Amino acid sequence: MKTILLTVGLIALFSSCSKWQSNQRQISKISTDGTWVVSSYIDDGNDETNDYTTYRLSFLESGILEAMDLLSSSSTPNSGTWSISDSNSNDDSIDDLDFNINFNVGNKLDDLSDDWDIVSYTDTEIKLIDVSGGGGGTDYLTLTKQ
Repeated sequence: MKTILLTVGLIALFSSCSKWQSNQRQISKISTDGTWVVSSYIDDGNDETNDYTTYRLSFLESGILEAMDLLSSSSTPNSGTWSISDSNSNDDSIDDLDFNINFNVGNKLDDLSDDWDIVSYTDTEIKLIDVSGGGGGTDYLTLTKQ
């Protein structure tokens, strides 16, 4: 009986890991396919989308995130990092993926840096949310493939 329960438990664990890994691979593939724009950014109830309309984002397979400002005279993009990880939160399922964005460039792109929860995704749109701890607000970020 113990062997059967252990086997069932291991199968459930591996199928959950497989589902998480499958979702991670699918979202990574979608992200690295093409150029993205910030189609909506709501920061603590304030619509700040217009601050990002000139940026084009490229999520590279290497984990580098490039943000090219179309109004900049520089041909060098702002560089950051990105990844998709399991949140490892005790109250979340194993399917709870974080879309991690990190910029440290000293401009408004730094505001996008966070471990965003993935609300939904398609081949052309990724919707993210972040609920700040310690009485903070809720931020929403929508990326749309250009």
